[in-house]
Amino acid sequence: MATPMRNPKDSMKSSWRSWDHSEWTFFHWFLDYLNVHHVDLNEEVPVHQKSERVPYAPELQFHRWVLTYAFIPLVIHQLYVNFVGYPPAWLAFIFYSVALELIAVKETHILRRVGHKIGFFDGDKHARDGVPDVGVSKTAWSLLAVIALRPMLSVFLAYRTDEAPSSMRWGWLIFETGMYPLAIDFWYYIMHRSAHEVEHLWQFHRTHHLTKHPNPLLTAYADTVQEFIDVIGTPLLAYTSLKLMGFPMGFYEWWICQQYVVFTEVLGHSGLRMIATAVNPWTWLLRLCDMELVIEDHDLHHRKGWKNSHNYGKQTRVWDRLFSTWIPRVEGHADNIDYVNTAEIPLF
Repeated sequence: MATPMRNPKDSMKSSWRSWDHSEWTFFHWFLDYLNVHHVDLNEEVPVHQKSERVPYAPELQFHRWVLTYAFIPLVIHQLYVNFVGYPPAWLAFIFYSVALELIAVKETHILRRVGHKIGFFDGDKHARDGVPDVGVSKTAWSLLAVIALRPMLSVFLAYRTDEAPSSMRWGWLIFETGMYPLAIDFWYYIMHRSAHEVEHLWQFHRTHHLTKHPNPLLTAYADTVQEFIDVIGTPLLAYTSLKLMGFPMGFYEWWICQQYVVFTEVLGHSGLRMIATAVNPWTWLLRLCDMELVIEDHDLHHRKGWKNSHNYGKQTRVWDRLFSTWIPRVEGHADNIDYVNTAEIPLF
């Protein structure tokens, strides 16, 4: 029997960065202009054997990073209110869309620098996948969708033209930033696991699993249905759930909640070889219950999973532990962690 031909659209070959630039389209130039590549082609990436200890990344630096970049737009917004007045909804949408893009791009730049310093998981077997030649436009559109749709959802549901960042409900913030990732992960777990186990839904998710060694740009690399669920569906369900539970979820608190989630989504697809927890104010409690998520967990979901998979959570391991869909870590297990030579994420 003849072997069925592979669909050309499934190719993960990534060579376009070395093409003559005359062959590039707008989308190639767009990704290159943002410089959101996971590695520099002219720089070496260290390779480690799996038995080598994995450096620990202290969690406090991630809180510092997320909060610093989350509050910069809020400070600018407050200054605008003080000296100009309350901005209309359309201006807030544009402002926070640009802010989201700049923050995500900055994170990608910094993670690339870290990757060239410490390397990646499974690096002794396979390099990180690049943006595929056949998927450059898809990747660019996915990036633009995240930049536009998440702020649009937040502005539509929560923005009030008579409220400034100074109106933020500070007493609620630590509870909301802890609960929002847990809520979004609950809905994501249900939809993600269903997409693997229900044949009709798998067709919308399989594109995302063409990468076995993802990079941050491939975070949203998926079919349109899944993109909509990830960008609009789960955030909307999480927001509604917390509102029904009595959480205020004002626009500015939700902005900070989303900065924690987006930071983790990008970090979780980086494959960086370090013990970095999905940053959450309640990580200490999750760690006590062995329910904290680290980079390697989602990396193993891609590397070892296809239709049958595991590690469905993307913010925590709470639901994977409760429903027994987790698997042991290969390199980052407890006996192989280096707490002396730690990994650092630069703030700038």
